[in-house]
Amino acid sequence: MPLKRIHIDPNWLFRDEAGNTLDPQLFRLLEEIYHHKKLTSAAKSMGISYRHGWNLLGKWADFFGTPLVLLEKGRGASLTPLGEKLLWAEQRVIARFQPQMASLASELNMELQKALVNLTPLLRIQASHGYAVALLPDACTNLQLDLQYSSPLEALAALNRDSCELAGFHVPRGVVISPLLKQYQQLLKPRAHKIIRFITRQQGLMVRKECSLNINGLEDLIKDKVRFINRQEDSGTRALFDQLLINHELSSKDITGYNNKEFTHSAVAAYVASNMADAGFGVEQAAHQFGLRFIPICTEDYVFVCHQKNLNKAAIVEFIHSIESETFQEQIRELAGYKGDKLGVIEDLSHFMPS
Repeated sequence: MPLKRIHIDPNWLFRDEAGNTLDPQLFRLLEEIYHHKKLTSAAKSMGISYRHGWNLLGKWADFFGTPLVLLEKGRGASLTPLGEKLLWAEQRVIARFQPQMASLASELNMELQKALVNLTPLLRIQASHGYAVALLPDACTNLQLDLQYSSPLEALAALNRDSCELAGFHVPRGVVISPLLKQYQQLLKPRAHKIIRFITRQQGLMVRKECSLNINGLEDLIKDKVRFINRQEDSGTRALFDQLLINHELSSKDITGYNNKEFTHSAVAAYVASNMADAGFGVEQAAHQFGLRFIPICTEDYVFVCHQKNLNKAAIVEFIHSIESETFQEQIRELAGYKGDKLGVIEDLSHFMPS
């Protein structure tokens, strides 16, 4: 019997000085209008009547004192500047806090399983956040999965102090990040650790399709008027981006917005989609999710590392079985820029990372 799992999603609550609150359907309807450009189509997609959608727009206009949607006869519906700001602000909030919400849900699920005295094996994972990793809680239905998101170095350190059984991290192909590689090598032991292959993914630039600036590569980031949004300092993606700048003999000082940062690929993409920046660096799926143009730069291998002595334990065996399943492989194929050709393959550390 599959384990019961809890999911946590952040929601906004607007309240004015009189104590009036806003219907949470606001953001769903704004998003549907943004995509469909018609109130009729947006309402249908939400499963509500046109009249109900119309009434909601009226209530929201009264609440904010200005319309969020502009309805024009013969031209459909479009978001006003405030409507767009609210929609993209909500998207950024969800993207920014999703890893924390997922980690909290994992902790709650663990407590739930303890209360139910469930005897399924426990597997503790610390891993860098990503779209494929986020699929694991629903894929590993026969495991008590404690999935905590952390930086690659934090994950490997946790593995070495036995705070987890699997540590997830990623390494780019054809790009040597010497400082990070040395830190990895200090934490990885070829005789004690084994690699469990996971996925490959495309990293590159994300740019709004309607952006008038001619951005087609890293060298274009130093142009005047180009605004950039970066990742946080301890992320593997930030280390990769910094190394790419060195390889292309580009200076971070010449990039406007280099010191501005977000904490997930989707948060970077939402930042760009909301026109707060012209470009960001991240995985292709994030660009696809937010309707951005993607410029591929390099391929990354995302893997899990574990102690060799644990490979035959029930939790690890079940984990490998789960990610090798056709169902999980199909989910990976649906992610833009992702491949799972070696899902579950066990390799020596030396085959994956240079000594």
